[in-house]
Amino acid sequence: MSTSLARIPCTVVTGFLGAGKTTLLRHALENIKGKRLAIIVNEFGDVGIDGEILKSCGVENCPEDNIIELANGCICCTVADDFVPAIDKILALHPKVDHILIETSGLALPKPLVQAFQWPSVKSRVTVDGVIAVVDGQALADGRVADDMEALAAQRTQDQSLDHDNPVEEVFEDQIACADLVILTKADLLSPAELEKAHAHVKAHLPRAVRIVHSEYGQIDPAVFIGLGLAVEDDIENRKTHHDGELDHEHDDFDSFVLDIPAIASPEDLSARIASVTEAEKVLRIKGYVEVSGKPMRLLVQAVGPRVNHYFDRAWTAGEDRRSRLVIIGEKGIDAQKIGKLLAA
Repeated sequence: MSTSLARIPCTVVTGFLGAGKTTLLRHALENIKGKRLAIIVNEFGDVGIDGEILKSCGVENCPEDNIIELANGCICCTVADDFVPAIDKILALHPKVDHILIETSGLALPKPLVQAFQWPSVKSRVTVDGVIAVVDGQALADGRVADDMEALAAQRTQDQSLDHDNPVEEVFEDQIACADLVILTKADLLSPAELEKAHAHVKAHLPRAVRIVHSEYGQIDPAVFIGLGLAVEDDIENRKTHHDGELDHEHDDFDSFVLDIPAIASPEDLSARIASVTEAEKVLRIKGYVEVSGKPMRLLVQAVGPRVNHYFDRAWTAGEDRRSRLVIIGEKGIDAQKIGKLLAA
């Protein structure tokens, strides 16, 4: 018991692209009381957009130095190279942190990450408080694992036997299989019948009795998912997934690239271009920050399929490079040159 109490608890937050992981964590940072936090953010792409969103919170219990971004690849594939050094860095912080939040990339498999907590160099110092799967309620109500996977939905409708052969579906199922709690986002957008459909989709892949809770407007009391005290690493071998026994896994069905664009005059015009590109070019997700000419504030842009959100998140600081930079994530073979021309137009 004393050994467990001496270890720092870690919450693993997993979920597909656009499900709402970063929004959930930002709300937790701003509302949790009495805990000093650190965050590991595993980005997909070369620019730390999610990390930037979290750093802009400016909360005292989680300063910028406590937020570590890992952009060298999916965290479950780079455990030894990235995750362990990140844990070392966090545990060396003063004052000492009380809890670590780990936001995985959308493609991460939670099981290999949790298994790393069994390593001797890790096990004595940290423990997995719980694995949280964040799922997109609106997409699930429509029979998809993510809002932007229209091709996947069509494929599944035509041939149900392809469900477990599709890597995106398998990632979703593996995340659910390892979860201690499922947070269903965008519940405020759903009718009672749609909520029931979303629940049914998740429950079809739940091998254990796991609660499904709703998040409305990207908000949920952090006490619901932080402080579960489950020591998941001790039970992870009992959570069966598609990739059990594999040494690694591939993410070859996705491409991503970084696009620098000129300053824009109108956020609405950029949103329209982004919506058009995501529909025409098999783009799954676009996120980034943009300079709006004549405005002192930085514009944060996030798109999931044709749904585009933007808002001014903070002022540009003195001497800061006002670079407009977007990360584009799409299906394998997306035309980066064409997409760049369309978005920079």
